Amino acid sequence: MTRIGLLTHAPISLYFRPNARDFVVQEIPLYPPSGYGEHLYVQVRKKSLSTPELLKILCSSLGIKQNLIGYAGLKDKHALSIQYITLPQQYRAKLELFTHPLIKILNIDQHHNKLRIGHLRGNRFFMRLKKLDMANATKLQSVLKILRQQGFANYFGYQRFGNNGANYTIAQEMLAGACKIRNKAKARFFFSALQSHFFNVWLSKRIQLSRTFAACGLNETLQLYRSLQFSVQDWTQEHPFILLKGDVMGHYPLGKLFYAHTICEESCRFLRHDIAPTGLLAGRKTMLAQDNAAFFEHATQDFGQQGSRRFAWVFADEIEFEYMPQEAHGHLHFTLPKGSYASVFLEQLCNQEQIFEEFSNPAQNG
Repeated sequence: MTRIGLLTHAPISLYFRPNARDFVVQEIPLYPPSGYGEHLYVQVRKKSLSTPELLKILCSSLGIKQNLIGYAGLKDKHALSIQYITLPQQYRAKLELFTHPLIKILNIDQHHNKLRIGHLRGNRFFMRLKKLDMANATKLQSVLKILRQQGFANYFGYQRFGNNGANYTIAQEMLAGACKIRNKAKARFFFSALQSHFFNVWLSKRIQLSRTFAACGLNETLQLYRSLQFSVQDWTQEHPFILLKGDVMGHYPLGKLFYAHTICEESCRFLRHDIAPTGLLAGRKTMLAQDNAAFFEHATQDFGQQGSRRFAWVFADEIEFEYMPQEAHGHLHFTLPKGSYASVFLEQLCNQEQIFEEFSNPAQNG
């Protein structure tokens, strides 16, 4: 499916190839090590390795079972990545002697609990952008200013859907009884891809609503969405992503969920980065949209897995860009909250979908 954004500028031409020299990812931990406890809290730098490959090497070298190693998120293979892991104290001596040409242990501390998936605040990225001429660099700087203020659509990136982009269809076949997978972990993986697909479809429909309003105005938008009950006040919004009554909002970036009712006020708070709308990861026991917002979620509610919400819109922080005209290179630094994709940020910055598509193996930056 197409991951459209709100911005409609002409595509920015550049070349980016994810590799350990041109793409750096540094995990931002949710909390520092406590300095005591039964676990080692280890900062690891890896080069051109996925997180599962890192764990496999450590297990083989240290003689440790993989379920004893904790980590907060998966980091890209085609990158130089710095992340944190935990493992029991009894492996300190072996870890201090560990060497590998693609792995370096940067720091060892102590902590009182094992790291779990999601125990991170976000990730800091560096991208070296090549074949970038002066005109496109100038345009890129202008678009960065807009994205810094407005944020961007928090799609799941291509990495979520496998080499052919169709992992979610296996889950659909399982639900239809046409396919059965006995491995529970693998089945959950495919169902997660289906949740992600539904989320992306929903988000693209909501962005299309916002783009229609921006391009055509209120009257034509109301004609196209006749089944919804809008008041004129609902369209007086500060942020270009149109909020709807009944949207499930979240205090950004880690706060509680609530329903959108006072749209004008909440759009102002959205523009200030205080709150942001969320989309449904379809499943049981989760908060569903109401009123007008429910119209866009209805097709994804009947799903046999545990559900949750995901921010539909996120904000890149600490954006820095430096242009080197002699080399026609740009150095781009930025920070994203956990679960967001650097590939999606670059797609919307350049207004080019699948700018990473050649590389289908990197994991989500969890």
